[in-house]
Amino acid sequence: MKDRMVYHPAMVDKLLAQELAKPYPSVVRIVGVKIRDRGEIKKFDAGEASLAVGDRVLVDVAGELSYGVVYGAPQAMPFIPPMRVLQPIARKATAEDATTIDRYERLASEGMKACREQAIALGLRMKLVEVFCSFHRRQMTFVYTAEDRIDFRELVRVLARRFGGRIEMRQVGVRDEASRLGGIDTCGLVLCCAAFLTEVKPVTVKQARGMGLPVDDPKLLGVCGRLKCCLLFEAMESQPSSSSSKSSALINPARTRLASS
Repeated sequence: MKDRMVYHPAMVDKLLAQELAKPYPSVVRIVGVKIRDRGEIKKFDAGEASLAVGDRVLVDVAGELSYGVVYGAPQAMPFIPPMRVLQPIARKATAEDATTIDRYERLASEGMKACREQAIALGLRMKLVEVFCSFHRRQMTFVYTAEDRIDFRELVRVLARRFGGRIEMRQVGVRDEASRLGGIDTCGLVLCCAAFLTEVKPVTVKQARGMGLPVDDPKLLGVCGRLKCCLLFEAMESQPSSSSSKSSALINPARTRLASS
């Protein structure tokens, strides 16, 4: 068994200081990409890659290699702090990568259909959100939402016999589902969680009541059925400013924004 590297606080602080000491780029080429060709368009650093709309690229998604489709041609613009250093694409997809992506898309489509059929047959109350394959190993990940705990052992056995390899069932919340799929809210704008929020912080009923908002008003609910994330802006405005108390920021500044899987 290989030894796992342990990062001590002093080591983390040193690595962070080294990262922050790196000079910011003067110009960045921004490209719009839909991860696995679904959801909202995410912005990545195109680097020196020659890309056009419709091209496929390989990107890092939450520490795993995946793919995306270019929906916005690269545009060069000056980098002006406090802009974030965008996550770069891994590379433009090669012909071999394209063949692999086509096969994975076909498997994901078949997996979505098979999982839904088996879930109904087994009486499992779950909603399938997405299915995708891993580039590093023979694994299919089934992302789902459910109100109750699901015993999917028989479902996993059926899917493993059908597709082979490892089957991972990944449960997410309704907010994460909305962030993955994207959409337009009642305000007419793209969902905040899918467009720009790097960390989704749920708004509590207590916070809404503290702002004098009627929590039973359906206009305050997002497409996920929860209180809208944008109410956090109202909560921040309603907080009294105090030099002695440090409030939690809605968006924490960071050099890199990591895409979510």
